[in-house]
Amino acid sequence: MTRVHTLSVRQGFCYVLVAAIAWGTGGAAGALLTRTGDLGPAAVSFWRFAIGAALLVAVRRLGRRSRSGRTDWRDAAMAGPLMAVCQVAYFAAIADTGVALATMITMGATPVLVALGGRAFLREPLGRAEVAAVGLSVAGLLLMTGGGGTFSPVGVAWALLSAAAYAATTLLAKASAGDPYGRAVGGFCAGALCLLPVAAVSGLVPSHADLPVLAYLGAIPTALAYGLFFTGLTRVGATTASVVVLLEPLVAAVIGVAALGERPTPGQIAGGVLLLATVAVLARAQVGERSR
Repeated sequence: MTRVHTLSVRQGFCYVLVAAIAWGTGGAAGALLTRTGDLGPAAVSFWRFAIGAALLVAVRRLGRRSRSGRTDWRDAAMAGPLMAVCQVAYFAAIADTGVALATMITMGATPVLVALGGRAFLREPLGRAEVAAVGLSVAGLLLMTGGGGTFSPVGVAWALLSAAAYAATTLLAKASAGDPYGRAVGGFCAGALCLLPVAAVSGLVPSHADLPVLAYLGAIPTALAYGLFFTGLTRVGATTASVVVLLEPLVAAVIGVAALGERPTPGQIAGGVLLLATVAVLARAQVGERSR
């Protein structure tokens, strides 16, 4: 793994991009699990965190990371519950609105919350590129939610709750100086403990058919994506990262249409194109400014 202190801005940006793409596949995996009826949102999130934590611990042991890679459990005590709320609310939104729209609302609202929180709590400056990117992302969000289809007020409420928890997790990670992979491990462990009582009541044991999907969900959209995101966040601003990960809803939308039979409205398509253009412009501005 790339050492955090040698990571360039361009590499950090790429880490966040890869994390966004990996996260985009997580919604489809979660939808497949919830559609079988064997596992509820809490159980899916519990197994996602448990598997993700186990994989990251195994990778760190094989890599023989230094003492600086130890988990900061004070960070984990705060990040874990936030990550748990984020995941459960997200999968609950998927159940009401579908993968594409739930992911779009969650990720579309996050940059606004992160920008406001970063300015208020981290004194993070907002340049013209960041302000424009947040504004365009809001416009894209309005386009995406302006049509009919599977739009549900309850699902939107779940998605906005997920966005608030995700924004808080991002700001907490940006403010922390701890090891990114240790933060992910601690957050997964604390989140799994928070979810265990609820998951046990609603049904915790997966079927044999669910095991491959759970393994993928814990490995790619969880262990890999969160590790890369927290590492990339050490080199890019919180607002910038929250806009860059808007690639996630585009990936989720494509999967929702191609594999799950969902049909986006023209407004959702236009909003997706706008978000893609926003991420491209912000990437160019961010990397160019840091390079200078």
